[in-house]
Amino acid sequence: MVDAHQTFVIVGGGLAGAKAAETLRAEGFTGRVILICDERDHPYERPPLSKGYLLGKEERDSVFVHEPAWYAQAQIELHLGQPAVHLDPGARTVRLGDGTLIVYDKLLLATGAEPRRLDIPGTGLAGVHHLRRLAHAERLRGVLASLGRDNGHLVIAGAGWIGLEVAAAARSYGAEVTVVEAAPTPLHGILGPELGGLFTDLHREHGVRFHFGARFTEIVGQDGMVLAVRTDDGEEHPAHDVLAAIGAAPRTALAEQAGLDLVDREAGGGIAVDAALRTSDPYIYAAGDVAAADHPLLDSRLRVEHWANALNGGPAAARAMLGQNVSYDRVPYFFSDQYDVGMEYSGYAPPGSYTQVVCRGDVAKREFIAFWLGADGRLLAGMNVNVWDVAESIQQLIRSGASLAPEALADPEVPLASLLP
Repeated sequence: MVDAHQTFVIVGGGLAGAKAAETLRAEGFTGRVILICDERDHPYERPPLSKGYLLGKEERDSVFVHEPAWYAQAQIELHLGQPAVHLDPGARTVRLGDGTLIVYDKLLLATGAEPRRLDIPGTGLAGVHHLRRLAHAERLRGVLASLGRDNGHLVIAGAGWIGLEVAAAARSYGAEVTVVEAAPTPLHGILGPELGGLFTDLHREHGVRFHFGARFTEIVGQDGMVLAVRTDDGEEHPAHDVLAAIGAAPRTALAEQAGLDLVDREAGGGIAVDAALRTSDPYIYAAGDVAAADHPLLDSRLRVEHWANALNGGPAAARAMLGQNVSYDRVPYFFSDQYDVGMEYSGYAPPGSYTQVVCRGDVAKREFIAFWLGADGRLLAGMNVNVWDVAESIQQLIRSGASLAPEALADPEVPLASLLP
């Protein structure tokens, strides 16, 4: 039984941790709730860091999950700027960087992920950036504005979502942009060769240069400043600043030190959790970017690094901590805005899992829906581009497991809802 004498501790001050704390109170938990954040800022959402805030369209305060006063009102004990440095599952204690020892009854690890680093000469130069934290976005926002004023050049390693969104933001400021990507198209591992070229064309129309099939080998500098980037095919790209956008790694050090079960990096990494987001220790849970969960709907272990997973996973873990029957089976979902193109992606269709991609609408005008189908005709994933109010129907079709006729999916006159069994 959960009662007022229990202490629930949440390690991680992102969206998943903040929403878990909110849910504990909303569900009636009256015990202590302690939220440990290694950043000095209150918990915030990350999408604005590469979208509205980076573009200068949103103010800094808009990124926070709750107003600072909310935590005191909800009796959430905050430890800001204090990393958790040691976890002892046997004693059920967490030690903070300042030596504070906290005893818990149940614990949630929502430690998130951190940017992967370039392992090449020159990464210590002043103009090399990453984008994961609010402080990164604040710095990068100023850099992009300066590059735009001075006709400066930003070179980006990686044509994933972060790389492309920053490229769009940089062009909005007037900066010159080159994107270096090892794959033949942007987002190759997500959208495949069928649709990755859509984003190549979009960005080229806005003045972005792409260099595919290459990797950084060196960042050249002088007097501590960036001058150029060299790639493994012998090319050299002039640069004033560099962004490393080569993915993120789950922050599993605390879990590893505590002896919790982890997933191999080759399989996506993360803390292994069951469908209730419970780790190999019955008193410890994990949610958000760091959790590699057994997904009941997709029948696979999945780690998702997107906003919706934090938004929904934190509350699901909180309910599981309270003893509720939880089976976290949300269809993976993410969104992106680049220039005048907005898109939503629902589902999971890694390379090799699908047999065809079917489109309805006008791909050339970038107003369409793409559907990734498996060999049995089941819908694995769908992406709507500048077409709205269809994500829920796409997710229902994925959930249904129905075998779908490609011609019906391609026909705009056939309502998606009519394809549900």
